[in-house]
Amino acid sequence: MAYTEIDDPSKFFQCTLFTGNGGTQTITNGGNSDLQPDWLWLKKRNADVNHFLFDSVRGVSKEINTNNTEAEASPSNYLASFDSDGFSIGSDSDINGNNDTLVAWQWKAGTSFTNDASGTSIGTIDSAGSVNQDAGFSIVKWVATGSNATIKHGLSTAPSMIILKTTSVQKNWVVGHDGIGWGKNLWLNGGDAVNTGSTYWNNTAPTNSVFSVGTAGDTNDSGETIIGYCFSEKQGYSKFGSHTGNGNADGTFIYTGFKPAFVLIKRTDGEAYWVIIDNKRDPFNVSGHRLFPNRSDAETDETDIDFTAQGFKIRTTSATYNASGGSYIYMAFASNPFVTSTGVPATAR
Repeated sequence: MAYTEIDDPSKFFQCTLFTGNGGTQTITNGGNSDLQPDWLWLKKRNADVNHFLFDSVRGVSKEINTNNTEAEASPSNYLASFDSDGFSIGSDSDINGNNDTLVAWQWKAGTSFTNDASGTSIGTIDSAGSVNQDAGFSIVKWVATGSNATIKHGLSTAPSMIILKTTSVQKNWVVGHDGIGWGKNLWLNGGDAVNTGSTYWNNTAPTNSVFSVGTAGDTNDSGETIIGYCFSEKQGYSKFGSHTGNGNADGTFIYTGFKPAFVLIKRTDGEAYWVIIDNKRDPFNVSGHRLFPNRSDAETDETDIDFTAQGFKIRTTSATYNASGGSYIYMAFASNPFVTSTGVPATAR
């Protein structure tokens, strides 16, 4: 079997940088393949402004923010459309201020699905969404019941990571991840250590058809609308793992099997910010232009991580990444697989 079935990760994930113009503009991606995003995550880099997340399942006008607990909003002059190779935005200064620098992280789903749970006997709550089996990514929306339940995620393999947010009222962002187990959770809008609580994911790992929620209000408040972003691993394209810090500037090497384009890291055994590093804001090693999903802060620059042909290497003693004995989870997506399906190797930066 080939090492990877995804020779061109830009078909499914792209990171794009752009400069605001204070008016309206269309942002076109620069990867090898066109990508019409279904999940778009925007952040102004040079100012203290919210993270803005949009997706095709909720609709182009609806935004939510990872750095707070607010319900979704429908502001004018934000996102205008998802386009065949990018997106178009309006004139609001939060996402298109004149001469502001911004980053857009984009994922492709693209195939719509609906599930009548009583008719299909898959899950116990009706759901609808968009899925990309090749990329192992789905977006799913449902209305909570308040009782232990299962929800069809649309993927053919079990998700390794799920990020969900109640959109109809103010609630925490909840993250489940194989690296912490499904009797625990993290909050994307906060820096807290991992929380042990069986009522979030009902202490049950996802299957190849459904994931479980318990009775916790953040994941299953009766009558509220919830959006979930589900990820399963694809060799050579995505990885959702964990690692242990060594407290040394010659830090841990994390093998992903590809040259990363995007890495999200969170310490789990202690309080620390979530951190995003990518290959467009840092095209050369050492990477360190950091943005924090749980905070609205402008970008900061530290000497943190090298991206290699096979993964990433920690280059700091900071406890955010590398406390001695510290536990961490990560989410990573590829710019290139380590070896393509035709045997072409990736090169280091």
